[in-house]
Amino acid sequence: MSIAIETGNLIHAFEENIGRAILGKPHVIRLAVVALLGEGHLLIEDAPGVGKTSLAKAIAQSLNCVFTRLQCTPDMLPSDIIGSSVFLPNKGEFEFRKGPLFTNVLLADEINRTTPRTQSALLEAMNEHQVSIDGQTYTLEQPFFVLATQNPFEFEGTYPLPENQLDRFMLRIDVGYPSREIEGDVLKQHRDGEPANALKAVLTSEQLRSLQRATREVRVDDSLNDYLLDIVHATRSHDELVLGVSTRGALTFYRAAQSLASVEGRDYVIPDDIKTLAIPVLAHRVVCRGMIRENQRSRAAGIIQQILDNTHVPK
Repeated sequence: MSIAIETGNLIHAFEENIGRAILGKPHVIRLAVVALLGEGHLLIEDAPGVGKTSLAKAIAQSLNCVFTRLQCTPDMLPSDIIGSSVFLPNKGEFEFRKGPLFTNVLLADEINRTTPRTQSALLEAMNEHQVSIDGQTYTLEQPFFVLATQNPFEFEGTYPLPENQLDRFMLRIDVGYPSREIEGDVLKQHRDGEPANALKAVLTSEQLRSLQRATREVRVDDSLNDYLLDIVHATRSHDELVLGVSTRGALTFYRAAQSLASVEGRDYVIPDDIKTLAIPVLAHRVVCRGMIRENQRSRAAGIIQQILDNTHVPK
């Protein structure tokens, strides 16, 4: 059995296990796994109660690792998530008490409800995989995956993530409401409690790290490199965009394409991987000209699709 097929089988079992708790959302699960294998982080922007927390729990349960939910509020301080030093009188010294950031899978619920200072503390940890406090640096245990959510329909009392912080998320997606038939199955499924809590682990942390390393080895042909860069550079010269995709965004796009290929059991990227990921990877990295924030998302997605339609696809 080839390494690509073996990897695909492991990932399929992982997705299938998550799917036992998250019904009717295979595309959402796949994109979440893409972010996880690509060593990125995921931002879900959707209405309350559509399964964002259940998705994070299902991922953590399937990995047999530590899961922490952080409910973000306006009065939350950086020390509330990082931790703080506590003085021990009997020892005459300070001891660092770790905060909820020291976990494997972190659900930062309603991240736009906490202040920019606290957002920055979290997003620094996402980018550097470490935190600094009182002159000491603490490395976060791997894997470290952040699944952040924000509600796009309530803007009172929120602190929208600025563009440079949005750039730290590999993908931004929505979950959406299930069909009536699937929602009926969800009602039946929850009779005995939260399905995510009953899931068994199908991947160890070491297996996940191995899959992440294998993902970095996925081949990307030079023609696909050019295709990806054509799309990125088109965002920088588009008349309707004030801000195009950054170099970090291009690197993230590249890594996400490798990850999607790996998820689908291939050791090489194809043009469809790039097409599938263009909107969830790039739309939150651009700024539309003359648009108010709440209209940015749909307009940005339309412009990215327009760029895709007008960009030559390599054979």
